Amino acid sequence: MLQDSGTDGNLDHPMTMLTQTLGFIGGGNMARSLIGGLIARGIKPEQIIVSDPAPTQRDGLSAEFGIRVTDDNSFAARASQVVVLAVKPQELRSVATQLAPSLTHRPVVLSVAAGIRAADLRKWLGELPVVRCMPNRPALNGAGVTGLFATSDVDSSAKELAAEILGAVGPALWVDLEAQMDVVTAVSGSGPAYFFLLIEMLEASGTQLGLPAEVARRLAIETAYGAGIMAKTATESPATLREQVTSKGGTTEAALKSLEEAKVRDIFADAVAAAAKRSAELAEQLSKQ
Repeated sequence: MLQDSGTDGNLDHPMTMLTQTLGFIGGGNMARSLIGGLIARGIKPEQIIVSDPAPTQRDGLSAEFGIRVTDDNSFAARASQVVVLAVKPQELRSVATQLAPSLTHRPVVLSVAAGIRAADLRKWLGELPVVRCMPNRPALNGAGVTGLFATSDVDSSAKELAAEILGAVGPALWVDLEAQMDVVTAVSGSGPAYFFLLIEMLEASGTQLGLPAEVARRLAIETAYGAGIMAKTATESPATLREQVTSKGGTTEAALKSLEEAKVRDIFADAVAAAAKRSAELAEQLSKQ
């Protein structure tokens, strides 16, 4: 069952749980987006410390946000109430194993590394409770959504804190079973690419039918944006919204009939299932490295 954390990425709701230091291991794009969202929601720059091996990365974060930076992962971990693992999945085992001796104060540990299973994280970190987080790329623009899974030893206050942190870049939703994180990856992690493909296809169709390329692209992008806003704010289901814009005998009905005859629903179901399967396969490979 998917559980809404109650966070929505709204800047009108300031952070209430984080009172000590938040440490990021890795200062890449996802760390940067989370830091920006957290500061916008009232977290003080001095509460955040980032460890990254690249001087340019550290200097950029310090200049942009006024936060503390270091190249010492262990120092950042020891100083933090919450540790966010934001390194590449293939690097996480080495980083986590090296960090383990610095985590004896048992901070809340969040991982935004795709595909790394909780059992592997716990093993590498010295059996610490962990929260797996699967944000998606629109989080870089403050418009993401994140799936969360916690091991059974993560208490309710730590879960609330994790949801608040990831909620800085969009809604955060809990799943009960770790296997469901593969589906989260397939639906929302990979999902932006599906919408980009749809925009790409609408643009191409408009151009082929005679529209100037710049007009076709703008129409496709703005239509996707508007439909997303409607779906997000409406009380009706997406199916009801679709029905409301489909007039009997009209142009939309003709288009949808063509899509249904081409079995677009089956195509999408197969595509999402393929992504979920691949997510599980990659997790298995990463656990053996």
